[in-house]
Amino acid sequence: MIKKLLIANRGEIALRVMRTAREMGIATVAVYSDADRLSPHVLYADEAVCIGPSPSSRSYLIPESTINAALKTGADAIHPGYGFLSENAVYARKVKDAGLIFIGPDPESMEMMGSKLGAKAAVKKFNIPMLPGTDRPVENAADAKAIAEKTGYPVLIKASAGGGGKGMRVVHQASELETEMSMAVSEAKSAFGDGSVFIEKYLASPRHIEIQIFGDRHGNIVHLFERECSIQRRHQKVIEEAPSSVLTPELRAEMGRCAVQVAKAANYSGAGTVEFLLDENKKFYFLEMNTRLQVEHPVTEFITGIDLVREQIRVASGEALSFRQEDLRVNGHAIEVRVCAEDPAHDFLPDTGTLHRYRRPQGPGTRVDDGYEEGMEIPVYYDPMIAKLIVHAGDRKSAIARMLRAIGEYEISGVSTTLPFCRFVLKHPAFASGDFDTHFVSKYFKPELLQEAKEDEMEIAAIVAVMAFENRSRSSLSTGSGNTFPGRWRRRERPE
Repeated sequence: MIKKLLIANRGEIALRVMRTAREMGIATVAVYSDADRLSPHVLYADEAVCIGPSPSSRSYLIPESTINAALKTGADAIHPGYGFLSENAVYARKVKDAGLIFIGPDPESMEMMGSKLGAKAAVKKFNIPMLPGTDRPVENAADAKAIAEKTGYPVLIKASAGGGGKGMRVVHQASELETEMSMAVSEAKSAFGDGSVFIEKYLASPRHIEIQIFGDRHGNIVHLFERECSIQRRHQKVIEEAPSSVLTPELRAEMGRCAVQVAKAANYSGAGTVEFLLDENKKFYFLEMNTRLQVEHPVTEFITGIDLVREQIRVASGEALSFRQEDLRVNGHAIEVRVCAEDPAHDFLPDTGTLHRYRRPQGPGTRVDDGYEEGMEIPVYYDPMIAKLIVHAGDRKSAIARMLRAIGEYEISGVSTTLPFCRFVLKHPAFASGDFDTHFVSKYFKPELLQEAKEDEMEIAAIVAVMAFENRSRSSLSTGSGNTFPGRWRRRERPE
């Protein structure tokens, strides 16, 4: 049994893991860079170790830094969170070689699924639907043109390694192919150290659906239903929900079955996510597998009642899954919005500054996973996400209403955030109806719409203020008869 756990990460995910560990009676060790010295995850942990300067390349991304910290503090295991080294098979192997437990899949599984081309090759024999295209790296522009002509335009050039929209280019015609391929290769080399790219058919109006899977070392693999992740900017998710509004029970079961098959192909244990694209005809295609906990995992926790971090720790300790497929049910609806220090009025450019005011929303079915406090600075060195705001309700309509209420209560000043954009999405008829795809931003969003909404809100606030003033004025000018009071209430006359 794990007695002490080091979390090789920072911010909200470090806190998230620590809270479950504390409930399980496991001591925790935080690591931090100079920029994070006073961060909440550092103060919450039982122990904390500085691992280097502020840039992640000199701290969180150095494998030996966190491994040495674990050995120094007597930790039994390392949880990588997400981002940084969480999907790095070399790191996972080094953790194991140091005699520590890695909270995640085996390095071999990570290597297989870490390459999109490797993942395609691994799942091909299971007859899982895949987009037309290549199952090998494209060698040169001439090769790419031949493949694109066969596949049919538009096509998508994608980096084999990594994700997050990097090394990805949409090509609509042959004249663009050579230039776009060169840019994709260059970006892939810069981001992942691997310039391998491949080509697949580009779907015009897809939805991004992912299936949460979980496996143990006893041969059990289950799925925990889907998450809808189609609201994106720059191929990165902003709003996620579970379940999807468009999946039928039959389609959900079929996609879940395919996701389990993908996990079996990788001999997978631990938490993972199998991602699919769903076209307008409700046909789905395998996209990739993420061999870690996802940012959006709380929506799955809400609808299933399963603590995914707790299950990760149990499985890594050698225990069997605590539930079976037939035990799982979809309970209500959950939505998550990512609260990022970005300016949606200026192409979602990252923003930095000090959180002069920071007040979290509260109330039933409301959860905030964050790693900041009022007065803290948003550093330039890391991902700009401040927090994740998650709500749960009995149905989708109620969940949307609850999220809008929570966004209205969230007070953040000092930096621009994605909250106004998220409010715009939730209020849009396309989102409310469930009729949207990954192109929501390009189809419906213009920065000036946020300004118009802000002006409308200011006008409403001004009207309410004037009405309140007039009510108070009328009250003060009453004749003293006792019949006039602010608001709708009137004093009852004493019976004679």
